[in-house]
Amino acid sequence: MKFQVLLCALAFSVTACAQTTSGTHAASQGEFAPTQVPPLPAKLEFAGEAVPLGNYDTRESLTREMLTTLYMHSRTMQTLLASERYFAIIEPILKKYGVPDDFKYLCMAESGLNPEARSGAGAAGLWQLMPAYAKSAGLLVGGEVDERYHVEKSTEAACRYLVDAKRRLGSWTLAAASFNAGVAGVSRRLEKQGVTSYYDLFLPSETLRYVFRVLSFKLLVGDPGAYGYRIGTEDYYKPLPEYKEVTVDFPTIDWTAFARGHGTNYKLMRELNPWIRDYDHNNKAGRSYVVKIPADDSRK
Repeated sequence: MKFQVLLCALAFSVTACAQTTSGTHAASQGEFAPTQVPPLPAKLEFAGEAVPLGNYDTRESLTREMLTTLYMHSRTMQTLLASERYFAIIEPILKKYGVPDDFKYLCMAESGLNPEARSGAGAAGLWQLMPAYAKSAGLLVGGEVDERYHVEKSTEAACRYLVDAKRRLGSWTLAAASFNAGVAGVSRRLEKQGVTSYYDLFLPSETLRYVFRVLSFKLLVGDPGAYGYRIGTEDYYKPLPEYKEVTVDFPTIDWTAFARGHGTNYKLMRELNPWIRDYDHNNKAGRSYVVKIPADDSRK
């Protein structure tokens, strides 16, 4: 009896071993998708400024952020799908202020092109503006109305910051880094280290990675298929629906009633006006707000 049990155990062990070997062999035959190191281009620029890919540390930093971006599959795919919707709004504003088009990729790195994004540190909106800067830029920041979530106004505020940062720091790449670390923080480190280039600057990890994260999105958007993201033209999110603009300056605003009175509902109105943060607004200051009201067929 013991001998039979021993034979059964031995047979089971051999079978299990064979299955394990078979599984390993199957993986080697390509049943599992390969994880690859993404290729880097021979040349790359950011905002018209050369990225020194001849330097090993630059290549390694870019590879690191490419891996991070490419293998956060669901988040990265959602960001790509939203790109055409929000680039259509962002690009003309960048051009208006003379900010290079590459800065639209900074917006991808900041918020994943989610206008409702909010960080634990209190940054909010597509550009992840902090309350102090937003207020200094003339945006309303508060519980009921917060214009950091206003796509156009927050983009204009970001552009004003970037133009000033470029003037003070001398390059667009350093201006981009300052969007994460602040102009004073970048300027102080440049002076202490006696360098003038972002790529020669020793920085805290988050800021060091920041510009490379932006570059990773530039490369990915330029050719998604080359990096394994198969997206058809019809897959991208459509532009925001057509709308009309209505000015409201009531002392007390019931946004649900306002939406109904203009033939829509609170949900659809909020999607076009994410700066509206509550159901009601006590407009003690008597401000005028321009509200986008979606067209009748906006959900098609």
